[in-house]
Amino acid sequence: MSVTKSSPHKHVAVLPFPFGSHALSLLTLVRRLAKAAPNVHFSFINTQKCNHSLFSAAKPDETLPNIKPYDVADGVPVGHVLSPNPIEAVEFFIKVSPQNYKRGLEVAVAETGMKFSCLISDAFLTFAVEVAEDLHVPWIPIWLSLPCSLSAHVYTDLIRQRFASNKVKDATLEFIPGLSQMRVSDLSEEVISEKLEETTFSHMLSQVGLVLPRASAVVLNSYEELNPPLFNRDFKTKFRNVLNVGFFTVSLPSQSGSDLTGCISWLDEQKERSVAYVSFGTVASPPQNELIALAEALSISVVSQGQHKEPLAQRVKVLAHPSIAVFMTHCGSNSVSESVAYGVPLICRPFFGDHHMTGRMVEEVWGVGVKVEGGILTKSGLLKSLELILGHEKGKEMRDKAQALKHTVQVAASPNGTAAKDFSDLVELISVP
Repeated sequence: MSVTKSSPHKHVAVLPFPFGSHALSLLTLVRRLAKAAPNVHFSFINTQKCNHSLFSAAKPDETLPNIKPYDVADGVPVGHVLSPNPIEAVEFFIKVSPQNYKRGLEVAVAETGMKFSCLISDAFLTFAVEVAEDLHVPWIPIWLSLPCSLSAHVYTDLIRQRFASNKVKDATLEFIPGLSQMRVSDLSEEVISEKLEETTFSHMLSQVGLVLPRASAVVLNSYEELNPPLFNRDFKTKFRNVLNVGFFTVSLPSQSGSDLTGCISWLDEQKERSVAYVSFGTVASPPQNELIALAEALSISVVSQGQHKEPLAQRVKVLAHPSIAVFMTHCGSNSVSESVAYGVPLICRPFFGDHHMTGRMVEEVWGVGVKVEGGILTKSGLLKSLELILGHEKGKEMRDKAQALKHTVQVAASPNGTAAKDFSDLVELISVP
C-alpha cells in the first residue's frame, strides 16, 4: 500500500521507555486516547519482550483496533546474561537508540501506508525531539513520574553548579521554584552523583531541560492542583504548553471488575481501615533483613490478625477498598498517585530514582504519610510508623489530609475539571492537521 497524504486518518508514533512501569503507564494513556480518537491510528514501537508482556496480558476491553505494537531491538548482545543491576539493560538499550526506533517507524509506515502526523514519547527519550523534527511532526513528551522530579531534571545544570564541589545532603533546593522543601539527598543519581563518569542514561536525562521547550506540549501524569502554585507558574514559562491530564492508571470514579483471585472478597470480610497493604512494585525489592523486619512488625501490629498473600492483586482495586488503613510502598509514582486518588495514608521506603523526591512530597508537602525511620525497614521503626498513622492524633491529621487530596483529585478529574480539559486539548493536538 502506497503512502498517501490525503488519508483522513492520523498516524501517531508512540515511543515508550521499556523499563519499570514506564511502558505500561504510557500504554494506559494511549488506550484512553485511542478510545477518545478512534480515527487516529497508534503505532506502539517497543522492545519485543516489553510488548509481549503488555499486549499478551491485555483484557478484551483493552484490545483496540487502532493500536498496533511493533517490535524493535533491545541492544542486549545475543547470549549475554544481564546482571541484577537494572541500569545495565538500560545502557544496552540506549546505545542502539534511536536507530532501533527509526527502523520500527519505517516498518509501521510501510505496513499502514500512512505517514506519521505526530510523535508521542516517554520524556526520558530526549532524542525523540530530533526524530520528530526529522519527520516534520509535533513532538509530545510524556512525563510519567511526579512533576517535582521533572523540575529537578530541568534544573540539572544549575543543581550541579551549586553542589558539584560541596554536596551538602541536607541543603534545600529553595532556589528552584516550587521545590523549597526538597533536599539534595532526595535527588536521583542521574541528577547529581558522586561518581566521576556520567552514564549514557544520566547524560540522556541531563538533556531534558534543553529539549522539552521544543515540544508542542508536555504531558504530566498528575493534576495541576497537586503542585505548588510557584511550580505551576514556572513550568508555564518553561514550556509551550503544559497538560496535566490526571493520573494515567486511575479511573475516577473507580470501576468494579472481576475478582479472580479472591482478594477483594477477603477484604470485604475485614473491618473498615484495619488492613495494611504492602507492595514494592516490580523493580524495587527490600533486602532479606528488611523483609524479616517487615514481617515481624506486621505480625504484632494492630492492623490485622490475618493476612492475604496476593501476587496478582490489582493495586487500584485494593486501595479503593474501605478496609485499607495504610499503604506501605517504595514510592513509585503510580503507587503514590493511586494512594492519593483513594485517600490512603502512606508509609514510604524509597529506593532509587525519583522515589526520594516522591517520599518528600508525601511526608512534607502533602502531609499524607511518613518515610520509614532511617530510610530502611526495621521492626521498631515500622511499629512506630504504624502506630503514628493508625492511632496517633498526627495520624488522624494525615488521614484528613489524604481525604482532602482525594476530594481535590475527584474535582479535577470530573467532566468539568482541569484534567478533563487538558485531556481534551491533548486529543485535539493529536487529531488535527
